Amino acid sequence: MKFLLPFAFYLLPLTAKAASILIPMDDEQKDHLKSYGIAFWVLKNGEEVDWLLNYRGGSFMMKYGPKVEEECKIRGVSYEVIADAKANEIITEVSDPSVNMDLVKLEKAPRMAVYSPKNKLPWDDAVTLVLKYAEIPYDLVYDEEVIHGELPKYDWLHLHHEDFTGQYSKFYGAFRYAQWYTDDIKIQEAMAHKLGFSKVSKMKLAVAQNIRDFCAGGGFLFAMCSGTDTFDIALSAANTDICERMFDGDAADQDAQSKLDFSQTFAFQNFTLDMNPISHSFSNIDVTTTRQVDRTRDFFTLFDFSAKWDVVPSMLTQDHDKVIKGFMGLTTAYNKSMLKPGVTIMGEMKTANEARYIHGEYGKGQWTFYGGHDPEDYQHAVNDPPTDLKLHPNSPGYRLILNNVLFPAAKKKKQKT
Repeated sequence: MKFLLPFAFYLLPLTAKAASILIPMDDEQKDHLKSYGIAFWVLKNGEEVDWLLNYRGGSFMMKYGPKVEEECKIRGVSYEVIADAKANEIITEVSDPSVNMDLVKLEKAPRMAVYSPKNKLPWDDAVTLVLKYAEIPYDLVYDEEVIHGELPKYDWLHLHHEDFTGQYSKFYGAFRYAQWYTDDIKIQEAMAHKLGFSKVSKMKLAVAQNIRDFCAGGGFLFAMCSGTDTFDIALSAANTDICERMFDGDAADQDAQSKLDFSQTFAFQNFTLDMNPISHSFSNIDVTTTRQVDRTRDFFTLFDFSAKWDVVPSMLTQDHDKVIKGFMGLTTAYNKSMLKPGVTIMGEMKTANEARYIHGEYGKGQWTFYGGHDPEDYQHAVNDPPTDLKLHPNSPGYRLILNNVLFPAAKKKKQKT
């Protein structure tokens, strides 16, 4: 007599061999952005993640667990349950010296901070939008927290649509009568006085210098839009006054240009300030007002790095597309002739001599600058509604932001003493 075994018995050997979960990051992935959230969630839960550089768009592989599988289902992330043999086959493939792939082990979720004002301003931050969408936790810090020395509590810091020069994003010409603009000035001035500074520009300089020291001590800095060039401009202008009377109550130093100290900057040198208070431009680092690029031809290309030799830029350029559509911002892209030697260009438009996505080291830390305001909104204007990332779950431009979020997890930190 033949006995039929329970159905579950036939599944048991298959399940027992299902040792890993592979999250593909090629065109098979339904939601690339939430995939990063899964990787971060796994790290937060004490497990490691293998980042498979250049394997199917920079896929993630992790130990199988029913909770991980359930989380992928809940968040709508495409995944594959694979057996030990398949996982070992993938590891062998990416480790082959003849292929441009590698495996980077992510070990611990970085402690995340976003530098952002507490008052509501009429624009959104692409990084906070994507962190919320991907369900990656972060803390908000601003001038008071930075001045009080709270940055060392974090591994990763983001700066977005900011102005570290004290010129209020140079919105005076267009918005000086707007309620949000005048309110922001009052709030900033009150904070400067509370913290013991005579001017907002001096407070912002001190903030920039604290951020510089955070990076020098081993922190990871990621900045976008005007948070990039104004950071360097403020550091270079530490010994002069570049703010006109409407910004700080007294005239700018007419010799400010000659007093800039480019040895203090991260990315840029030999730039010329735009001292016109009505202009939206800070300097000739940014190409927004001079570029002659039609929107239909506005793309930048990611550089193809060696995954085994140039591991850091390889991580930061993982994507399912290598040609990314451009997008504008208060700072859109960088004039390549203003870059310091040693700066790594990771994304560029060669025909326009523009760098869009750059990286470098400072002290024990590292920084990444990404031009433009919102990768899925070509020309985001003041008071425009925020981008709905449910409509852009596979955005290659937003993926570059999230590469920077996971990047610090790949580096072991020394014990703080």
